[in-house]
Parts: sequence; structure tokens; C-alpha cells
Amino acid sequence: MEPKIRVTVWNEFLAERRNPEVGKVYPEGIHGAIAGYLREREALEVRTATFEEPEHGLTGEVLGRTDVLIWWGHLAHSEVKDQVVEAVKRRVVEEGMGLIVLHSGHMSKIFRSLMGTTCTLKWREAGERERVWVVSPSHPIARGIEDHFDIDRSEMYGEPFDVPEPDELVFISWFKGGEVFRSGCCFRRGLGKIFYFSPGHETYPIYRDRNVLRVIENAVRWAAPGWVTKPLRGNVRPLERLE
Repeated sequence: MEPKIRVTVWNEFLAERRNPEVGKVYPEGIHGAIAGYLREREALEVRTATFEEPEHGLTGEVLGRTDVLIWWGHLAHSEVKDQVVEAVKRRVVEEGMGLIVLHSGHMSKIFRSLMGTTCTLKWREAGERERVWVVSPSHPIARGIEDHFDIDRSEMYGEPFDVPEPDELVFISWFKGGEVFRSGCCFRRGLGKIFYFSPGHETYPIYRDRNVLRVIENAVRWAAPGWVTKPLRGNVRPLERLE
């Protein structure tokens, strides 16, 4: 039997407790909604972590037992401790932990550090329709998704999105207001795989949508490290005799 993929769903869990409107949509927290779905899926072992826990819930022990980290942040990007960000980055780049960054997590310290750019974009909060188009139908993250799906009420994210050219582009979104956005982007950094997925908002029930949740599940399975051969670096002895 294959070992389970160990998933940690990270969320600030601040807006849900400070804003009654958010609390009505996600009384269990955004992390709780995502984790609840993933716990029903096969071969996943799921835990959660939140901002106000010691070390933001991402201790060395937790990270060491995480194959894929899901990140959702909004209010406290600048307050995340740099040492935690560096620990997450090392796990991704040097040890192959997968990272899935959702929605406003594009402005998180960890995503900006891994991308090396501002990660800024256009945005508008008007509750407009978002149509998510699959542009890479054979990609594992698109498995089980039709050629497009609609989200009735969404926050608009629009181009230009200041990230490096994605290694793979899986989804592009169109919004009723006219904008388009690269909404599903894959990146590789060192040994780790990263997926950015933009649909999601704290006052809209987007993380109840079965298509959105299926994409997140697919991304977990894609980003899981599997077999990672750790590269040998530094000063090494020659394999053959040197004259």
C-alpha cells in the first residue's frame, strides 16, 4: 500500500473571527472547509495550522511531517515571521515539499520569495461571474474538470500578474467585467513543485465549490514529492582516478 500524502492546510484564521460576514460563510475557517473536503479523499492525511499558533503552527516537526502545504493568507502577510518563511522555503527548495498557494496568498512572503517578483495584479471586488477555462486538458491538476466551470460570484484578479513565466499553465479565468487572468500556474523551485490557484475569497463560498475543491485535491497529488533523490552538492571526490 502506498503511504498517505501528508497535507497541512495553513490559514491565518483571522478574518473569520474578526468579520461576522466571513464567519457566516466559513464558521469552521477556510482551512476547515478545505481540510474537511480533503479528509474525505483517499490516501490523504490532513492537518491544519493557523497564524496565532506558536511558530504559526509550522514548527520544524510539523513541516518535517508535511508533504504538501496549502497556504491561504490575507490580512497578516507582513506579520508572518521571517524564520518561518525561510523554514518553509528550505522544505520546498531543498527537500521537495509541495506548496499550493491560494487566492490572496499571491502576496504572502513565501510566494513572493519563491517567485522573486512583486506578484502584484489588478483586482476588483464586485461579486462578478468568473469562468475558469482549462488550457492544459492533459495536466493532472485538470483531471475530472470539464473544459470550463463558472463561479457565480467572485473577486476579479486581472493581468498583468507580475510572476515569472509559469513552467505550466493549467487554467485561465475570464471575468464578466472583461478581464482575464492566469489563474492556475505551476512552478518548480529546486526540488519542490508549486501551484498557484486564484479562485477563492473570504466572503464568497468558493471553497464550497466542488470544482475548486477538486482542483485543490488534484494539485495536492501533483505536488506531493514522491521519490526525491537528494542531489550531492559541495566539494566532492572524483569518481575516476585523475592523473
